[in-house]
Amino acid sequence: MLGMANAFEASLANTQRENLSCDEFLSVLVDAEHDDRTNRRIERNIRNARFRYKASIEELYQDVDRNINRSLLSRLASCTYLEKAESILITGSTGIGKSYIASALGNQACVQGYKVFYSNTRRLFTKLKLSKADGSYLKELSRLEKTDLLILDDFGLQELDAFARNALMEIIEDRHGKKSIIIVSQLPVTLWYEIIGEETIADAIMDRIVHDAYRFDLQGESLRKRRKASENNTIV
Repeated sequence: MLGMANAFEASLANTQRENLSCDEFLSVLVDAEHDDRTNRRIERNIRNARFRYKASIEELYQDVDRNINRSLLSRLASCTYLEKAESILITGSTGIGKSYIASALGNQACVQGYKVFYSNTRRLFTKLKLSKADGSYLKELSRLEKTDLLILDDFGLQELDAFARNALMEIIEDRHGKKSIIIVSQLPVTLWYEIIGEETIADAIMDRIVHDAYRFDLQGESLRKRRKASENNTIV
């Protein structure tokens, strides 16, 4: 009862508590405990998600035209897409802010009580391949399946080998119609078939993640270059 204990200690120095009835004072303590548990759960969810960036939707660059559907982004912030097990695809050139937006959406999901896991795609498949060797592969897949939102970043930086292709198929199959996924890629969706390889599996994967997904195709100048140029101008 850490929240309740802290609220009680704080109240000892607050003379206003003398104006509260016993029931009112108990209600204050209960509310403090509830808020403390909620905050600790959010912090735990964010820590376990392992986001690439500490990001929030409110802090997204609003003064840069990146072809962001802000109305859609606002709707996604409510996290109703997680209740419907819908997916999100974010594509665009390097430095445009794809990973930041994915991190922001993931952070928003954590705040609302959902479990999220964020990973570089290549790193995840490497970990799964190692787990295949030590016998923990099914356990790792089960852990991924239990997350409400899986975020795969840097998808398509290299073509998938047979293991990665089959692992992706299992992940997508486990989540289809049950849990949401966000895929972030520098490549347009039309090139994903080539990255996945093996036509039959590629068709199955694409059919499950593309047709009903929300999509952001970011455009414009690299934010990293823009930020660096701004810093240089400030120095001058």
